[in-house]
Amino acid sequence: MSDLFSSIRTPAKSDYTAKDIEVLEGLEPVRRRPGMYIGGTDERSLHHLVAEVLDNAMDEAVAGHASRIEVELSADGMVTVRDNGRGIPIDPHPKFPDKSALEVILTTLHSGGKFGGDAYKTSGGLHGVGVSVVNALSSFLAVEVVNQRQLWRQTYSRGAPTSKLESTGSVHNRRGTTLIFHPDPEIFGAHARFKPAVLYQMVRSRAYLFKGVEIRWSCAEELLKSVDKIPSSETLHFPGGIADYLSESMAGVDMVTPKIFAGEADFNDGSGRLEWAIAWPVQEEGFLRSYCNTVVTPQGGTHELGLRQGMTRSLRAYGELIGNRKASQITSDDCIGDAAVILSVFVRDPQFQGQTKEKLVSVQVTRLIENVMKDHFDHWLSDHREIAEELLNFIIERVEERLKRKQTKEAQRQSPTKRLRLPGKLADCISENLAETEIFLVEGDSAGGSAKQARNRRTQAVLPLRGKILNVATATSDKAKANQELIDLGKALGCGTGKACNPSQLRYGRIIIMTDADVDGAHIASLLMTFFFQEMRPVLEAGHLFLAQPPLYRIVQGNTSLYARDDLHRDELIKTKFTGKGKIEISRFKGLGEMPWQQLKETAMDPVKRVLLRVSVPQEEIAATFGEKEGMIPIEEFVDSLMGRRAEKRYAFIQGNASLVHDLDV
Repeated sequence: MSDLFSSIRTPAKSDYTAKDIEVLEGLEPVRRRPGMYIGGTDERSLHHLVAEVLDNAMDEAVAGHASRIEVELSADGMVTVRDNGRGIPIDPHPKFPDKSALEVILTTLHSGGKFGGDAYKTSGGLHGVGVSVVNALSSFLAVEVVNQRQLWRQTYSRGAPTSKLESTGSVHNRRGTTLIFHPDPEIFGAHARFKPAVLYQMVRSRAYLFKGVEIRWSCAEELLKSVDKIPSSETLHFPGGIADYLSESMAGVDMVTPKIFAGEADFNDGSGRLEWAIAWPVQEEGFLRSYCNTVVTPQGGTHELGLRQGMTRSLRAYGELIGNRKASQITSDDCIGDAAVILSVFVRDPQFQGQTKEKLVSVQVTRLIENVMKDHFDHWLSDHREIAEELLNFIIERVEERLKRKQTKEAQRQSPTKRLRLPGKLADCISENLAETEIFLVEGDSAGGSAKQARNRRTQAVLPLRGKILNVATATSDKAKANQELIDLGKALGCGTGKACNPSQLRYGRIIIMTDADVDGAHIASLLMTFFFQEMRPVLEAGHLFLAQPPLYRIVQGNTSLYARDDLHRDELIKTKFTGKGKIEISRFKGLGEMPWQQLKETAMDPVKRVLLRVSVPQEEIAATFGEKEGMIPIEEFVDSLMGRRAEKRYAFIQGNASLVHDLDV
């Protein structure tokens, strides 16, 4: 026993001395821990490199020193960002006399002209690490600066200079800084590639955010895909700024107010300014996109809080002014929750959460923006009385719906026998009118995410199911009752199962099975139909169950774009609809989760454009062929033969009907 305790108490020999303390110098910390500086090494972090360089060029424009920015994506994955600003200084740095200021900025963390002084009153690059991080994480980087009509150039690799700063000759009609870089495959992986669509949207949003800049976009033709509809070259300049952007985004959308509430103003203390554009769509889902010093802030922050509070205070005050007592119950979610909002602020010394600047945390900004938004919204409402009353009535309806839902939940809590706990993954609709509501049953969170974006929140609910549900035709009763996916489905529909199934208690008028347009999708649909046949047959017989018809193919020729449900439909469309000249491009959707939500809405969810198949139960026996046997059998026997335990019956059915199959999707 003493030997045992001795072995426990005596640690293995470990020489932990000063020589084990590693000191990382220069940009080595960035290469060792890129997640600390750009959030990781995934696709999003890869594109953040371009954002860092572009934001520096935008800072020159916002400061009034640049009017033009060029962004180019080459076929080899090289990105070039050029501005016509002042150019990075190339004279020796006072603290490092043997290095130019340019080299110090590119090789030293926390160096730059944005920590103090008057070089930049407002800027997006504040930590002095952006361009040096890009340098550290690039296998190749070249910088060109025009200074006194001389073009200076220096190259780098993985953060270290590979050449001296040298003049390459005199130039005319050119100024500013050009940065050319290629991300390091050692950091991001050998197959990491910039996506033209992501970069184009990034560039386009910056052009909207600062109406004084012109951004010239170009991309190698071979990198573009026809489905993305991204131009190979385009000059982006929007004199109306974010108001133009919102007007374009809301084109063709029914809005509560015909006029967009847009404007710009300086803060009362002169420390910055803001621009805003707000619209209220009638049925479409809204969004809130915020920026600080042209840097996108996807996690919001104090500037969004100020806008919400100012708008809410103003709308409450207007309701009180015209004698609407319910206006006092308006919350910021009622006022802004379904609105389409773009907010852009320019402030001195903003405080962000992290180097990637995803959230603004400057506390003083909230009160400044709140005061500005309240004053301007007050004037807008007073100047547009008819519009203001329409908007107030629309938001009061939201208040009433919210209070009604709250009362229903409270009543359910007070009455355990009538309690309804909806599954957490269900994205419910607002309306309770059975005639207009519908629920989409989709497979997986990815498809669920696309469907939730594409839906009409008022009338369409979405319930994602995990994988292929239990086959109730082969499962025991106890196993079916314990299956979580079926439990969630039953709770969402609210009408009970088995003998307790009552269609009058159904929470939705239409139940729509929406699966991928392939073999796996058809299998999932058949399992769901079997569940309804076995456990909710009255619902099926009442005509509440439908199948959506999402496309399997997208066919494009020139300006013509059509969708095909399957191979036969694809071939038919090519023969009858595509008769002109030009290459026909056919893309196959991997699944609903891979489809852009706009396309999913257009093809499978928009009640005006979609095609639904109603699932019905034959009232009489049906004709069926099983091997050599052919005849009329009851529907119950037919379902049991195809979905039940006896595999030999399914085999006989396949043998008897195999000759009818022309195209097999496997």
